[in-house]
Amino acid sequence: MAPHLTLSTEVADALRSNLPVVALESTLITHGLPWPHNAETALAMEHAVRAAAAVPATIAVLGGDITVGISTADIERLAQRPFGSVRKCSRRDLAIAVARREDASTTVAGTMIVAHQAGIRVFGTGGIGGVHRGAPFDVSADLIELGRTPVAVVCAGAKSILDLPATLEVLETQGVPIVGLGTDTMPGFYARSTGLPIDVRVETPEEAAAIVDAAHRLGAQHAVLIVVPVPEEAAFPAADAEAAIQQATHEAEAQGIHGKGVTPFLLQRVSELTGGGTRAANTALLVNSARHAALVARALHQRASGGIQRLY
Repeated sequence: MAPHLTLSTEVADALRSNLPVVALESTLITHGLPWPHNAETALAMEHAVRAAAAVPATIAVLGGDITVGISTADIERLAQRPFGSVRKCSRRDLAIAVARREDASTTVAGTMIVAHQAGIRVFGTGGIGGVHRGAPFDVSADLIELGRTPVAVVCAGAKSILDLPATLEVLETQGVPIVGLGTDTMPGFYARSTGLPIDVRVETPEEAAAIVDAAHRLGAQHAVLIVVPVPEEAAFPAADAEAAIQQATHEAEAQGIHGKGVTPFLLQRVSELTGGGTRAANTALLVNSARHAALVARALHQRASGGIQRLY
């Protein structure tokens, strides 16, 4: 384990005992959802991991300390910070936050880096970043990180505010396999499917874990992206979401919003335009991804222990 990381006692004990651990990101707390939904969702994700008999490890930078397994009090404190007052940490930002002794939340890329350094093999999140619509050179660092950090990332696909075909092309270029857990198409974040094909479909967490394990044994230095659709009862109609996304995108362009500010603005504005419908779907898919990440982590643990246990 990297000596510059601060691990909670629970996470350190779990890793030392080779128990299943699931990394969780913290950008959803500071940039993804408003108070109090952000804290409630982050804690619900941790509960979903525990319910599947794994240990949650929400990652953030606290006063310059990269912390793996922040407390409930830390989650609630970050959740109540004014928007924009907490740095959003990807690869390029971690050293800045540490050197300046800042509080910061970790993106998908930032969480992957820390999880890998801590020895955590599975990470659950809502959706990865990608190529932004109308801006083909605005490519999220998440995609590059997926190509060079060997962690299994469980999510509901890429955020639907993005250019999804272009995002899939970049993932292919980065050599990232996309494994559909119960689906043979890319999930649509708020919706269950985009209709875009992926690399392989599996039916159980055990099958997904077998692919993650094979990648590890082959010495692969890329992530395995495991995609699981939003639960059917929480899915939001794709056409309605797309109409809201197009309007929000036009508004962002008109207001000159760009860079790190685009995704938080679009997610919030789409939620407003859909009367909170996409927020409900977002919350459901976050918790669902956390649960499935725990199931994959449990399956990996069973493989390492020499036994296969039915988890579904």
